[in-house]
Amino acid sequence: MKIQVLTLFPEMFEGFESQSIIKRALAKGVASFEAIQIRDFTKDRYGRTDTPSIGGGAGLIQKAQPIVDAIEEAKRRAPGSRVLLMSPRGKRFAQEDAVRLSKEAGAILVCGHYEGVDERVSSFVDEEVSMGDFVLTGGEIPSMAIADSVIRLLDGAIANESLGEESFNEPLLEYPQWTEPYEYRGMKVPDILYSGNHEAIRLWRRREQLRITRERRPDLFERLPLTKEDRKLLEELDGLREAKWEKAALEKGRRFLHKEED
Repeated sequence: MKIQVLTLFPEMFEGFESQSIIKRALAKGVASFEAIQIRDFTKDRYGRTDTPSIGGGAGLIQKAQPIVDAIEEAKRRAPGSRVLLMSPRGKRFAQEDAVRLSKEAGAILVCGHYEGVDERVSSFVDEEVSMGDFVLTGGEIPSMAIADSVIRLLDGAIANESLGEESFNEPLLEYPQWTEPYEYRGMKVPDILYSGNHEAIRLWRRREQLRITRERRPDLFERLPLTKEDRKLLEELDGLREAKWEKAALEKGRRFLHKEED
């Protein structure tokens, strides 16, 4: 997959390409990435890509011509690519969008800057996207976030097992996780994780996902199609049902640990 970012500040992406998972994915040929300078396409005699807004207003607006010509060149380099404009009035980008985009032949991410872009640019993009209800100086940071979210989903970028357990693969936050030591500053790892009972650990983690999502992201929780198992786990959280599986796993785990100590 080829990802091209159209920007006035391509130097901002030098670190993005040379770090961590993205660096390894690009080196393995899982994806290719290119930051294209919009200014290279301007026909303005002074090399400008922006101008005051017609009708007045604060700040400068990016001209249509350099951006549209850059889009057309990017599409020539990677036919079939989907064009996204970073825009505060766009649809909020979510995990399902990253999954959808990862299946495209390529992606062209257009970075707005200053006070916005000429309205006519919208006719040359497939969709407008936003990171959320806040204002940034330009579209470079959102485009990095989108490129990262897409590249890591491509085959060979990271282990499939890691992808399967992440937040937002369904409308649930990820379960909490710990490392050694068992106790740190008075805080202990839950004993169930030492039980050796994989089914009990799975149920406990699922229950924790339900708990955390309901508490912190009720908007996501409302979208979750609850299974019969989920409803039972929620009843346990609410004190309406005893978690017999958890009690049994803990008791068996303790007997096993005591036997090992002997």
